[in-house]
Amino acid sequence: MPRYEYRCRACGDTFEVQRPMREANVKASCPAGHDDTVKLLSTIAVGGGSSGGSGAMPGPAAGGGCCGGACGC
Repeated sequence: MPRYEYRCRACGDTFEVQRPMREANVKASCPAGHDDTVKLLSTIAVGGGSSGGSGAMPGPAAGGGCCGGACGC
């Protein structure tokens, strides 16, 4: 179940609420009971199954572009 991050405009507290996606836009009260909250834009990290085991994303491919990269196109 996704977690959504909110900030209370009254007290400045930042908190998370875990709820189904269908309730993503429902208002949330802060733990102190204030109703003036705003949902924050959160970023997520998605890991892939790399065979190297390091978890690092592969770099750009060498050679580049339509003509090998020498012309800078």
